[in-house]
Amino acid sequence: MTQTPSAHTLAQGQARAQFTVPAQHPMVTVLGSGDSLLRVIEKAFPAADIHVRGNEISAVGDTHDVALIQRVFDEMMLVLRTGQPMTEDAVERSIAMLKASENGESDGRETPAEVLTQNILSSRGRTIRPKTLNQKRYVDAIDKHTIVFGIGPAGTGKTYLAMAKAVQALQSKQVNRIILTRPAVEAGERLGFLPGTLYEKIDPYLRPLYDALHDMLDPDSIPRLMAAGTIEVAPLAYMRGRTLNDAFIILDEAQNTSPEQMKMFLTRLGFESKIVITGDVTQVDLPGGTKSGLRQVQDILEGVEDVHFSRLSSQDVVRHKLVGRIVDAYEQYDSLNGTENGGHKGHGKHGAKAKGK
Repeated sequence: MTQTPSAHTLAQGQARAQFTVPAQHPMVTVLGSGDSLLRVIEKAFPAADIHVRGNEISAVGDTHDVALIQRVFDEMMLVLRTGQPMTEDAVERSIAMLKASENGESDGRETPAEVLTQNILSSRGRTIRPKTLNQKRYVDAIDKHTIVFGIGPAGTGKTYLAMAKAVQALQSKQVNRIILTRPAVEAGERLGFLPGTLYEKIDPYLRPLYDALHDMLDPDSIPRLMAAGTIEVAPLAYMRGRTLNDAFIILDEAQNTSPEQMKMFLTRLGFESKIVITGDVTQVDLPGGTKSGLRQVQDILEGVEDVHFSRLSSQDVVRHKLVGRIVDAYEQYDSLNGTENGGHKGHGKHGAKAKGK
């Protein structure tokens, strides 16, 4: 894309940029079906005029906006050259990354194309990859560090990306087994009060981990791998007294661990193993008066060598767009009312009851 800031027809402070889409890329891949991708860009830069003629795209507007529009199209072309299609969500996230870099909110080390084209795992016709800058840095941290904490709200891909890295490590023989674990206390329920055998009681708490595995592996292979001990899905209590070597270990829903459980889990680390701990400190379901091990461990281990804390936010939510808005709305409500997660901040019976259904 070429920028022409000095054309005589332009007002002061305005610029024009022109971009030719190479013939090997159909215009629909750049503009989207029904110009859906173009509309995303136009909505992000309402003061600019963007016109398409044949395979030529031109933009006129504020010099700063035009420069960003130019970068957006350049990044889109880099992604398209890899054979990966662009989506409305990907264009929105690219624009957000570029604007954050321009505003100094991000150091700009990684470009949108680098983020959007980093493949973690390909399985059953789909590829798992990070969709935001913080997600990419989280995935990179898992490669670089022995213990990584992924802390953030629902829908930010904390557990899903960690499991994709675990499956990748198993398939590339970096580890011999995957261990997935969760504390079996959520939403104020205790296992003893649930009907059925111990397995039937535990299963609902571990079901989300099974669901993610089915996305990443041939479902027929999962029972075989579990029977062989190559994949283990178990409650956190089953980790006590063990040393876990040659394993990729994921502790999910870690906000529901006590400080004692968190210490117990971290000290299970054996040789040639990697630990990823994920959780959302705004959704603690522990009984009133019990401290969250995930909240406490940030003060204890921050700055310890080979331990990394990745923090994700509502900007990294990859579920329905409304989920990100809901997370933001709760944060605003809590900051205005001195509450946590929309409930009373205090401990004890009243604090616990406020978090109930």
